[in-house]
Amino acid sequence: MEIHHKIRLFFLAYFPSLLVFLCCAEEISRAEFPDGFLFGTATSAYQIEGAFLEDGKSLSNWDVFSHIPDFKLILLGVLERSALKFTIFCHDTSPQERLKQARMVMLLLVITIVTCEDIELMHSLGVNAYRFSISWARILPRGRFGPKNPAGVEFYNNIIDGLLLKGIEPFVTINHNDIPQELEDRYGGFLSPLVQEDFVLFAQTCFETYGDRVKYWITFNEPNIYADMGYISGVFPPAHCLESHSNCSGGNSEREPLLVMHNMLISHAKASHIYREHYQEVGIPRVSLYLLLGLIFPGLSIFPLVKQGGSIGVVVHAFMYEPMSDQECDLEAASRAFAFNIGWLAAILINLVTKKEVLDPLLNGDYPPEMHHLLGKNIPKFSPDELKKIKGSIDFIGINHYSSLYAENCSYSRTKIGCQAIKGFVYTTGERDGIPIGEPTAMPRLYVVPSGLEKLIDYLNTKYNKKPIFVTENGLSQTDRPEERDGELLNDAKRVEYHKAYLASLAQAIRKGADVRGYFVWSLMDNFEWTKGYSIKFGLYYVDFKTLHRIPKLSAKWYTSFLSYNSQINRNGVIRRSPMNSTVTSLKFEKMEI
Repeated sequence: MEIHHKIRLFFLAYFPSLLVFLCCAEEISRAEFPDGFLFGTATSAYQIEGAFLEDGKSLSNWDVFSHIPDFKLILLGVLERSALKFTIFCHDTSPQERLKQARMVMLLLVITIVTCEDIELMHSLGVNAYRFSISWARILPRGRFGPKNPAGVEFYNNIIDGLLLKGIEPFVTINHNDIPQELEDRYGGFLSPLVQEDFVLFAQTCFETYGDRVKYWITFNEPNIYADMGYISGVFPPAHCLESHSNCSGGNSEREPLLVMHNMLISHAKASHIYREHYQEVGIPRVSLYLLLGLIFPGLSIFPLVKQGGSIGVVVHAFMYEPMSDQECDLEAASRAFAFNIGWLAAILINLVTKKEVLDPLLNGDYPPEMHHLLGKNIPKFSPDELKKIKGSIDFIGINHYSSLYAENCSYSRTKIGCQAIKGFVYTTGERDGIPIGEPTAMPRLYVVPSGLEKLIDYLNTKYNKKPIFVTENGLSQTDRPEERDGELLNDAKRVEYHKAYLASLAQAIRKGADVRGYFVWSLMDNFEWTKGYSIKFGLYYVDFKTLHRIPKLSAKWYTSFLSYNSQINRNGVIRRSPMNSTVTSLKFEKMEI
């Protein structure tokens, strides 16, 4: 009887995903998406750039964290299993020797991405957008306490110019987990409000330097994950968590994540305000004023006279949460899971300027009511000026979506891992009665549940008043087994089916009325996956670390085929290229509403 019950649960868990795979995956085509839709790939600076102390760059928080001998994750342990053959790390090696070896590996990796070859790879795929981030420590090595680094500025200039020459839209993330270590040492990084001034300077430097060519800006990637992993679970730098956890360097997981998120929200708001006020749109009266000032003070450095016309947003890591059961307490737990993950950020940025009935308490500048109820006095307050800047400070929502999870109320039984007030007393898991919510992948807590993307988009579309959405990351993880390089690693049929199914789910959400404007595959190539190092692979291209050659996987070939009728963007409209001939037709491109 128990076996039959488990078979039934297994069928119920997998059937929706199976339907998508069988019925939709094979039929998805580029034609099901709107003209002007962005199809791209994504990477981040720390995950693909080496040369960690070359050309004027300073140490970042991740550079330092990756070299701490006590953390056998990342470079000091994970690389033992990676494809890198330069050095084999041994656990009985002295800390000094291990640091020396780690430094050698990072120096050998030099800059492993965005060479002319890499831009050509993207062009051959047929993508019309590329999402990447800018290393703060490469542009402003000491933050506001030192000058700009010309070599770093030029490095990203070359990337942006190279992309545009190939008709690829730069989609730029200003901060993707890395921050100059000096700012951590001086005042504790995002724990301190002092970081706001530094981030605004960094963002403004990017707007001034690259904004004439970059039309899509993301201030922060996954601030919800940054706060969680760095200050609750303690597996990301600065490794703060409950003192009872032996792998942490101290901290207060009930208070610090709130301070970090608060400072990131205000940093974003101030940067967005400057972008909109001085770069995004410059009206005629302001242009006349600037021209007059320029005539009176010829040497005066003033803001740009020509509007850049771009858009700005934030990216959140977004699971789709399904209630563990039909009981009211689990239904409420699923709602709290959204509030403590997505709502923590998006509700503040959006709802304050949309319909009052969406989330009325936020009109007073509060966080989601679920958070206020459980966290009380721990929640920081916004000043009137901060609140004014935060209101409606994003033009679009970016979501990194990989999986769905079950949400279970644990407020009456707090023995389960992760059952804390800071997480809404919600226990999240990928299994119910021993049956996974979808096919497991190489990355813990990530399951293949294509229908979850459609449900998530529906939720966001309803909750946040049809705000434009970009799927800024979506991809399948596989375990690195170098001996199987010519097998499953390169012949990654599961990854092909994964993207087909998720794209079919996304297309369905668009047909239902969601304003989704882009989809980015994570990732262009296999890269450094944080605490998993190089042991997990997401890329369309395999990287041979002995030669640094990029080898296309089956998924890269499929993506090229899928995009063969892709719409390419230029500054005046959309160009559609037919794969059968060289005919080019101009189409109207709908400008994003600001």
